[in-house]
Amino acid sequence: MRVGILGGGQLARMLALAAYPLGIRTLCIDPNPDACAQPVAPVITAEFSDEKALSRFLKEVDVVTYETENIPIDCARYVANSHHLAPSVETLRIAQDRWQEKTFFQSLQIPTPPFAAITREAELSKAAQDLGLPAVLKTTRMGYDGKGQMLVKNPIDLSQAWSRFKDFSLILEGFIPFEYEVSLISVRNPAGEIRFYPLVRNLHIEGILRSSEAPLIHPTLQEQAQTYARRILENLNYVGVLAIEFFYHQQQLIANEMAPRVHNSGHWTIEGAQTSQFENHLRAIFDLPLGSTAATGHAFMLNCIGSMPPIQSCLRIPGVHYHAYGKQPRPHRKLGHITLIESKPDNYLKNKQLIIDNSNSR
Repeated sequence: MRVGILGGGQLARMLALAAYPLGIRTLCIDPNPDACAQPVAPVITAEFSDEKALSRFLKEVDVVTYETENIPIDCARYVANSHHLAPSVETLRIAQDRWQEKTFFQSLQIPTPPFAAITREAELSKAAQDLGLPAVLKTTRMGYDGKGQMLVKNPIDLSQAWSRFKDFSLILEGFIPFEYEVSLISVRNPAGEIRFYPLVRNLHIEGILRSSEAPLIHPTLQEQAQTYARRILENLNYVGVLAIEFFYHQQQLIANEMAPRVHNSGHWTIEGAQTSQFENHLRAIFDLPLGSTAATGHAFMLNCIGSMPPIQSCLRIPGVHYHAYGKQPRPHRKLGHITLIESKPDNYLKNKQLIIDNSNSR
C-alpha cells in the first residue's frame, strides 16, 4: 500500500508516522524545500501546478490524500483523473470557499452565523446594517489561523476592513458571542462505516488554536454534532477524516467551518484515543475497517507557537508526550504540541497546570 500526500507539513509528517506500522509507504509533494515531513517521508519538491512532477508523484502511489484544503483545485482534478483522491474534489471545492461552505451547511439544515457575500463597498455597508455590528469580514479563500479576517465593531472599522481586503472575494459574517468553541472529528470509509471521536473543547487566541481538551462529556451536544457531521459525510459520500468546528451559543452548536483532513484539534488522539485520527484516516482511504475512537482518559493538547518549551522540564510531568515538528522558530508559527493523557481527574488538573506554567516560563 502506497499513499501520496499533497502537502508536506506537520500533518503529512504525522500521517507518515501513522502509516509506518501499517506497512503503508508514504510519498509527499510540496513546494517548500524545507517541508517538515522530510525526516519521516520522501518529499518531491515542486509546485502543485507542475504536471511533470505530479505525474512522477502519481506513478509511485496507489491512493492520494491531502493535508491542506488550500491545494489548487486544478491539481486535485488532475490527480483524480487517474487515482482515487480522498476526500473528493467536490469536498475540496466546497471547503476552499467560505461562501460555498456556509451555503452548503445551510442546504443541510446545519445552523451557521448569518452571512452575506461582498463584492462592493456598498454591499458591505448594507450587509453591516442587515447583520448588525460587530461582524467579521473574511476573505472567502485562503484564510486559516486567523489570517484573512477582521472583526469590525463600528463604521470606522468597516472602512478600514474594506481598504484592507477590497481586492479579495469577501464574506461578512454576523459575530456570534459564543460561550466556547468545540470541534468534532469524524471518519468514514468507502463502505459507509462512520466513527465519531468525543467532542473537543478548544481555545483560540488571535485566530490560532492554542489548546484542546477532550473528551467534552455532553451527550446532547455530542448527538447534535454527530447528526450534523453525518449529513455532511453522507451527502458527499465522504472518505477520510472530517473536522467540523462549532460555536456553542444559547445551548446549540453553530457551524463555523469544516476541514476535510486530519485536524489540529485531533492531535490528542495520537496518545489519547484507541485509534488516532491519523491511523483512522489511512484506514478509511484504503477501505480498511475503522478503529475505535474511544478516549483512553482525559486529554489536554497545547500548541507550541513561536518556540518550543524545554523538553527536559516537559517530560518530567507524568503523562506528557512531546511532539516537535522540526521547524525553524518564528512568531505565530506552530512548532509542535504537548499532550497530557491522565485517567485520574485530580492528577489531570494538576499536571495540566504544570504544562501551562512550563509553557509560560519559556
